[in-house]
Amino acid sequence: MRLSKIKLAGFKSFVDPTTIEMPSNLIGIVGPNGCGKSNTIDAVRWVMGESSAKHLRGGSMEDVIFSGSSARKPVAQASVELVFDNTSGSLGGEYAQYAEISVRRQVTREGQSHYFLNSSRCRRRDITDIFLGTGLGPRSYAIIEQGMISRLIESRPEDLRVYIEEAAGISKYKDRRRETENRMR
Repeated sequence: MRLSKIKLAGFKSFVDPTTIEMPSNLIGIVGPNGCGKSNTIDAVRWVMGESSAKHLRGGSMEDVIFSGSSARKPVAQASVELVFDNTSGSLGGEYAQYAEISVRRQVTREGQSHYFLNSSRCRRRDITDIFLGTGLGPRSYAIIEQGMISRLIESRPEDLRVYIEEAAGISKYKDRRRETENRMR
């Protein structure tokens, strides 16, 4: 499974509907300062369920909505959709039958946030559950930010183990085990 498209509208600096094609498995986002590189990464994290405005470089979730400029009025909502190519069938379960999987999130200035999976409304947890064990998620190691390599190299053994478990897909089993243990109490 790989990310094939990002569709943005009203998200941070992407005021107009914009589609970014991802033509291969390895993508690098480069460009001059202020062209939207970091906002593109924030958009991916946001759709995957990031709930911390701080991790999206903002003060509140409303900060993801285009707030206007000298030439443009603010917009009422932000929407980002990620389209995944699943022709390999790597996403199992009920979604293995789909060649393409779409995950969308939208938020309004009133604070209403909605998630959609293949155009059907769903919960945030449904989104995070689908991607457990795939290496994808709001804080996924599939996205390597500035400074991440240094943090890995300099991390303590316990922290490095957490990184490796997440990247290897082991963490999903630990999460499920923890949930089961909590239900048994």
